[in-house]
Amino acid sequence: MSNRLFQGIIHQMRDVVDRTIGVIDESGAVISCSDLGRIGEVRTSNLVSVFSSTTPVASEGYLYQAFGTHMHPEYAVFVEGEDTAAQNYIGVLSVSLSNIKQFYDEKYDRSNFVKNIILDNILPGDIYLKARELHFNNEVSRVVLLIRLLEKNDVSVYDVIQNLFPDKTKDFVINISESDIALVKEVKSDIESKDLEKLARSISDSLSSEFYTHALVGIGTPIVGVKDLSRSFKEAQVALEVGKVFDTERNIVSYDHLGIARLIYQLPVTLCEMFLKEIFKVGSIETLDQETLFTIQRFFENNLNVSETSRKLFVHRNTLVYRLEKIKKLTGLDLREFDDAIVFKVALMVKKYLDANPTKY
Repeated sequence: MSNRLFQGIIHQMRDVVDRTIGVIDESGAVISCSDLGRIGEVRTSNLVSVFSSTTPVASEGYLYQAFGTHMHPEYAVFVEGEDTAAQNYIGVLSVSLSNIKQFYDEKYDRSNFVKNIILDNILPGDIYLKARELHFNNEVSRVVLLIRLLEKNDVSVYDVIQNLFPDKTKDFVINISESDIALVKEVKSDIESKDLEKLARSISDSLSSEFYTHALVGIGTPIVGVKDLSRSFKEAQVALEVGKVFDTERNIVSYDHLGIARLIYQLPVTLCEMFLKEIFKVGSIETLDQETLFTIQRFFENNLNVSETSRKLFVHRNTLVYRLEKIKKLTGLDLREFDDAIVFKVALMVKKYLDANPTKY
């Protein structure tokens, strides 16, 4: 926020308001004042009360009124005197300066700039021009995490996440929709996927344990350069959508770990249906009961090892072999053969994708 903007308004009002008026920041420093000689003074008296109260606070012959973000006011206007006239003045000044700050933030604020980039609301040629205008660091690594709320809550999750990442020069918290909030986080250039998942887990756990709000977190890939923020955001979106179909038990989904699920998700529905018909020429996949499908899942989890799978299922080895033979007879695929196992695994994922009928991003 430009102090010159506040000073311009205060300068215009000094002839109308016959009192000393001005603005202080969170540290109590006077950043603009009708009495130019007082700019730079620091007022620490009752500072906590001023910024925690929603009503005017009197202190040492002045009235103070905080304004800015609802949960975290960044500035306070002050007026000389504690009488009725001072109360009227401070009411008008706080509303005026708050609205001016909001207008300024919408036009020039970096968060708004970042939001326009990730939503593709700014021309590529204008990105670098605007970045230079806002002194936006284009050389650091950043990643986009998309936080999706699973239910409505009275808690302002946006403000909660903003408080978790208060450095507005490096991290940007952006409202995307009623349920989605994007976190654009500055990270180290050599950050690993496990560290990003740990970060996402801390956000999810904070919302769950402290505010009883359940959320999913999709993680894009780290990028260097502001222009590619849009790609990282889209990857976080894909991670959530693919995870919703193929990995419903996890609430942290990383784009890097989607594997073949990402490929299947991007296939046309008609192609997926054709694939299933071609693979299961002998019999339909629907002919397999839940017990058989459970056996197949455990067989895959144990790397096609018959002995280990039978031990985990608490069945005799011959019983498992009989089940595998039954599957071969029904589908024409021998899961003990690596190539057939791969085809069957992909087919199960394709079937799951078709059953979910996901909404494309």
